[in-house]
Amino acid sequence: MKMPNRDSVSLLFVPGKNWKLSLAELITFLEVNCSSFEVNLFSKTFFVVSIDSTSTVDVASLGGIIKIGEVKTSFATQTVKEAFLQKEKTAKVCLKDKISETGLIEQMFENSIYGKAIFGVSVYWIDSVFRPVAHTMQHFVGSTIKKALASMDKRASFMGFARDRDYPQLSHVEVLKKKMVENKAEVLFCVGKEQTFVATTIAVHNPFEFQKRDVGKPIQRKIFAISPRLARIMTNLAALRQGQVLLDPFCGVGTILQEALLAGAEVVGMDINNWCVEAATRNLNWLKNEYSLEDAKYRVVQGDVLKLTEKIGREQVDCIVTEPDLGPALRQIPTKPYALRLIEKLKPLHYSFLEEAFRVLRKDGRLVTVSPYIKTRSEQPVAMQISNKAAEIGYRTASIFREEFFTEKENLPQNLIGITSLIDTDERHKIGREVHVFQK
Repeated sequence: MKMPNRDSVSLLFVPGKNWKLSLAELITFLEVNCSSFEVNLFSKTFFVVSIDSTSTVDVASLGGIIKIGEVKTSFATQTVKEAFLQKEKTAKVCLKDKISETGLIEQMFENSIYGKAIFGVSVYWIDSVFRPVAHTMQHFVGSTIKKALASMDKRASFMGFARDRDYPQLSHVEVLKKKMVENKAEVLFCVGKEQTFVATTIAVHNPFEFQKRDVGKPIQRKIFAISPRLARIMTNLAALRQGQVLLDPFCGVGTILQEALLAGAEVVGMDINNWCVEAATRNLNWLKNEYSLEDAKYRVVQGDVLKLTEKIGREQVDCIVTEPDLGPALRQIPTKPYALRLIEKLKPLHYSFLEEAFRVLRKDGRLVTVSPYIKTRSEQPVAMQISNKAAEIGYRTASIFREEFFTEKENLPQNLIGITSLIDTDERHKIGREVHVFQK
């Protein structure tokens, strides 16, 4: 992977709740779709990435990114500390000058057809020391922009927040509804450890499209279904390229197949349950018509994953993305012994599947699969630990967070470079997901 040259652009990404999963998806996506890139900064709240100026990143192609901004300027965070923690007037004047010099204010509402438009400011920070002054920073940046717009005879309202709002950040829904992307009207003020970045939002995640593919498709299965958001993340983790063949052998109603088809893959689904085969086929037919995918190639067959080689053939697919059985829906958090029994019961299916998947994958093909991650009453989660079995079969663990992708290589935490799986869970889930990325 070549690093960006002087003709690169600096983009800022706001991740979803699971920032490591979002970063893993983004890096894999960039590796496939950009001629060069480099991660300059990453944190729980935002990433800054330099990419080649000839490359583009479509937020609709990503499941784990909420906003994308184009960085207009950056400066030492020390200035922000002096302005808001130490309340130095000269530092505030300096910040006003830096914001005005970016040109972002002149670009606001250039194509607006409204007499009076709305702009917003969202503040993100890495160091919690800025949490108490976050609303103050948001108001300061907003006031600076409003005064500058007024001096240019541009009438605009500043979308502020009530003090009881936890974070001074616009949601992606608010940005969409107020047409802030089209008007270049949301400013991202992102305070890093050493550098602070000012960016203009150029794209936001559209939850309505993912919702349509979730609850708008003809047939749904709410209890056991994977979300379209996670399905898209997993599809990207497979390093999928246009025209490649993707297999989901536990396809259910076809959520992963849908996202892969939208990403340009030829998809093959399989399920032991004939009802699922018919449901997935209907959903894919609906997707083809809904998104005008005239050249879409897909098929769904009935079959047992333990006889995957017989059904699909050896080395016939470029990648496999799937979610096997994760166990029964639990009404309450189980004890650790009970969770261990659940894992043991599921092991034969997962282990046999790993062996069959290895046979149908082409050389260097990726397998992205999920194993159960069970919460327990002792607060010690129980996982399946399938990496050892995968290694015995002959898989390599795909190295997602490689040093070559990062600017500050010497400061990279080893627990990031050494990650072999990614956990996806939240408070309401008793059984979460452990996402594994293997390579043949």
